[in-house]
Amino acid sequence: MRKLEEIRYKFQERLKDGVPNLPGKINPKDLDRLKDEKYLTRILEHCDANIDGAVRMLWSIMLWRETNKINEIRDNVRKDYISDGVFFPHGRDIDGCRIFIMKWKHHVKSQKNTEDMKKVVIYWLDRLEKEEEGKPLTMFFDLEGCGINNIDIDLVIYMVTLLKNYYPKFVNYIIIYQMPWMLTAGYKLVKGILPGRTVDKLRIIGKDKIKDYVPLDQALKSWGGNNDYIFKFVPEKSNAGKRVTFADGDSNLVVMINPDDYLTFEIDNSEAKSEITVFNETEGYAAFKIRTTGPEKFRVRPTSGVLASSSKQVISITVSPGIDLTSAMNERFLIVTTPVIGDTTNLDHAWDNSKTITEFRLKCRLLNADLQESELTYFKVLEFICTTESDLFIPTTTY
Repeated sequence: MRKLEEIRYKFQERLKDGVPNLPGKINPKDLDRLKDEKYLTRILEHCDANIDGAVRMLWSIMLWRETNKINEIRDNVRKDYISDGVFFPHGRDIDGCRIFIMKWKHHVKSQKNTEDMKKVVIYWLDRLEKEEEGKPLTMFFDLEGCGINNIDIDLVIYMVTLLKNYYPKFVNYIIIYQMPWMLTAGYKLVKGILPGRTVDKLRIIGKDKIKDYVPLDQALKSWGGNNDYIFKFVPEKSNAGKRVTFADGDSNLVVMINPDDYLTFEIDNSEAKSEITVFNETEGYAAFKIRTTGPEKFRVRPTSGVLASSSKQVISITVSPGIDLTSAMNERFLIVTTPVIGDTTNLDHAWDNSKTITEFRLKCRLLNADLQESELTYFKVLEFICTTESDLFIPTTTY
C-alpha cells in the first residue's frame, strides 16, 4: 500500500510540471486510474516492484492514451475490420483467463491497411482490459492453414509493443498453435523482443497439447475441442440506462445534420475540403462530437461542441497534406449527439450521464469522381511536394 501511495505522489508531482504539448493534457477518465489500486499494482508488478519505473510507465500510458484518443477508439476503428474474424475473444484457458484468438488465415497483408489493423488490436485490448477488469489474457495465435502472406510481422511486433508498454501484467500465456515451418524466422524475430518473463509464458503446441492449456469444452472444434462457436461481432455493452439510436428513421433526434449520407469533398486551392452542418432544433442544449476511422488523414475543426436551442455549427473537414485521396475516401465519419441538461460547461459529465445518444454515420466521396486522370495526377504531385519539402506537412501516425 505504501508503494502505491508513493507512485501516486510522484506521478502527481510530475503532473504539476505540466504535460507536453502533444497531447497537452491527460484525459480525466485515465487520471481515475490513479484511484485503482488493482491497476497500480499491475504496473508495479510489471516493473518488477521498481517505483520509479512504475511512475515512468504510468506517465507513458497516460500520454499515449490521450495522444491516440484511446478512450474514443470505438468511434475510430473500422467496423468491417472488427467483424471479419481475424481477432476475437472466446472461451477461457485452464487458469480461467479469457482467450484472445488471432485466426491469421483470415488475414491477407496486401488486402488490409496495417494502420487500421493496429486500431483493431487496440480496440480489443482496451475493451478486454475493461471487461476482464485487468485480469490477464491468453494470446492464442492460430496459425493453422497460414502461409507467408497471412502473417503481418509488423502487426505482431506492434501488439507485443503494446503489451510491453501500455497494458501492464496482461498476459497469461502466449500460445502459438500449428506453426508452419516457413514462419520460424518470424517467430524468432518476435521472440527476440519479448521480455524474459514473457518468453517463459510462450508455448508452441499442436492439437495433441491443446487440452493442457484450454479445457476441451472451451477449445474450438478446429483445435480438436468440443466448442462449435463461430465468431459474430457483438458490440460492447453500453452504460446502464443509456439509449443509443441511429439517425435513419428516428423521429426524436436531438439534432439534424447536413449532409446526412455522404460527405462530399471538393478540391479547392489544391486541398480537398468538405463541411458538415449540425443543427439543434430542440428547445434545450445539445452536445456533439465528430469522429473518423482515419483521424490521421483529416483536419477537423471543431471536433466537438455544445449548441444552444435553434442554433447551428459548421464543421470544416480537410484532407491532410500528403494523404492519398483514394485512401481518404475509404474512411467514414461518425457524428454523436446528446442532450445537455444543466451545466453546459462540464460536457464530460453530460456525456457520462446521458440517457440518449444519437449517431450519424457518413461515407466519404470526391466530387466529380470521374475527374480526368491528368487532374488527379496534378493533385497527387502537389501532395508529393508537400511530403518531401516540408516536415510540417508530414502526417504523423501515432498508432
